[in-house]
Amino acid sequence: MRLVHLDLKGAAPRVSYLEQVFPFLSQLGANGILIEYEDMFPFKGELEVLRSPYAYSEEDIERIQQLAEQHKLEVVPLVQTFGHVEFILKHEKYQHLREVERFPNSFNPHVPNTLALLRSILAQVIEKHRRSTWIHIGADEVFHLGEGMDSKNWMSRNKGDVGTMFLKHIKEVLGFLSAQYWGLRVLMWDDMLRKISVGALRALWECGSWAEESQACSCCWHQCQCPRLALPAESGIAKHVSPVVWFYAPDFEAEQIGKVTCQAPGDGGGICPQLPTASWAQYDHYSVLCELLPVGIPSLAICLQTLVNGGFTEEAKRKVLDVLGLESVQLEQSTCEGRGAFPGVEIYHMVEQVNGHLRESILKALEEESAIKGWFSPYHRKHHFGNPRNMESFGSKVLKLHEDWESFVRDLRAQLERVYFPDTVEEWMEENVNPYLDQ
Repeated sequence: MRLVHLDLKGAAPRVSYLEQVFPFLSQLGANGILIEYEDMFPFKGELEVLRSPYAYSEEDIERIQQLAEQHKLEVVPLVQTFGHVEFILKHEKYQHLREVERFPNSFNPHVPNTLALLRSILAQVIEKHRRSTWIHIGADEVFHLGEGMDSKNWMSRNKGDVGTMFLKHIKEVLGFLSAQYWGLRVLMWDDMLRKISVGALRALWECGSWAEESQACSCCWHQCQCPRLALPAESGIAKHVSPVVWFYAPDFEAEQIGKVTCQAPGDGGGICPQLPTASWAQYDHYSVLCELLPVGIPSLAICLQTLVNGGFTEEAKRKVLDVLGLESVQLEQSTCEGRGAFPGVEIYHMVEQVNGHLRESILKALEEESAIKGWFSPYHRKHHFGNPRNMESFGSKVLKLHEDWESFVRDLRAQLERVYFPDTVEEWMEENVNPYLDQ
């Protein structure tokens, strides 16, 4: 499976844009879409508070799946079940489920309501993805796990550590999925598994026997010499989930998978590497926007064709240029040449203009003009006084620059509004354009 991870927790595109993007992803070698909805999912009932004002409708979710099916892309929904749950725990209604009261990052795994809430969330998402044979439960970067008082008490009572606590919660989530959705295959991120001792991980990962009192593998948690390790995983986690390796490194070799995972996979499906991400929409629910999808498409195309061809070969390069309608790509400089013919290419070129020229042209006009330095300094502006004779020498140039950029920005805004909802457009403009035009 070659999955493109759509990160919708920041700049979620309109479905009309996905109609244009999905054929391109298929052409470039993708055969699946990993969709991280967060607050863009149309939660209902008790969960309605989780919805963004611009959340997709139920009809949108169905349309996305129809589009994916049409272009032979398997849909894998991603539901965070431990960390990265700010979109849930920011709400007063669910604050009592935080691992640490001050931080909305991670669930407290010891509160019964945590698992009950996760069951409701998973059930609603799965119900709207009946075609999907896979689900991803996230579980990466569970910040502050073990720092809450409930966790400290649990570790003290059970002579356990953060690793055992993490695995206990994941096992409960997997238990719900395997009991309720027979045949549904599960993925999870691998980073938290890397922090767990080899013996502890093997024990629960493969033999899966869980002693209530010790909350550990009854046959070998401490000794790490399980006689059942050579046998098929009858009840361990490996039977129900495949870890997905992620890390950001300039070079990725298949052999490295063995270095960052210390368990032998069971029959859950093995270990899956994730190709380096082309762009994140947001690092988390509270960060500003990172990148817009149209700007990331050339990078994404290169990643997909590199994966298909086993390297960024000449064949891969030709395919990228052909599909995207570009003349050349320079990896070292992160630049593309040519008009391009991919969805959102207008935004791609306009963002290039903003990044390359907006700040520079305004700072040059305001800071390098000697008349401005002497007769229209921040002090003059603050106190609203100046000599009209001197101001006339630079005023017309400054006003012309502002007028030109305002015209450009109106066009950029119109293009953004075709792809994105109003909240995304406003945030991107406030972060990347307004601070310079305001000057």
